[in-house]
Amino acid sequence: MRGTWKARLVAAAGAASMIGAAVASPAIAAGPATERQLGTAGLVQWCARKFDEAQRHDMESFRDFDRAGWEAGHDDDAITIYSNGRIVQGREAIGESQRNHFNNRNATWTWTEKTRAVDGCSTGTIVYDATYAIPSQGFVIRQIISVTYTFKQGKWLTVVDQGTQIPVS
Repeated sequence: MRGTWKARLVAAAGAASMIGAAVASPAIAAGPATERQLGTAGLVQWCARKFDEAQRHDMESFRDFDRAGWEAGHDDDAITIYSNGRIVQGREAIGESQRNHFNNRNATWTWTEKTRAVDGCSTGTIVYDATYAIPSQGFVIRQIISVTYTFKQGKWLTVVDQGTQIPVS
């Protein structure tokens, strides 16, 4: 059953607030080794490595105008909250909301990681200082972007992506 976006946002925020909680030994739905083979410490390291790969793919596929690759890294019911307050839910709707970015291919996308927290193979959040620019239009926006991921069926997927506009330096 499909809940409202508000209920899902509250649930996602609750999941994000638990990132600092102690790590239980989650089972992995797919992957090169089982927890028994890796041990708890090995599992945590494997999950952190997979998280790093997923977040890098997310940022680089957007930068490189790879819409299919970028969308594939989003959960079916992912939520994006733009800095103007606009809320878009669903992998396809989020992709469509970025149609001009992928079609026009005239923007630059740069970022610096500020911090991250990964809770085993459960949830992860990463915060960036990012700048999106369209030089030909004189457009520049700088944001602090927080992206929360969940681990499903052996891979990390974006569930909430929110940007807060800050002054361009």
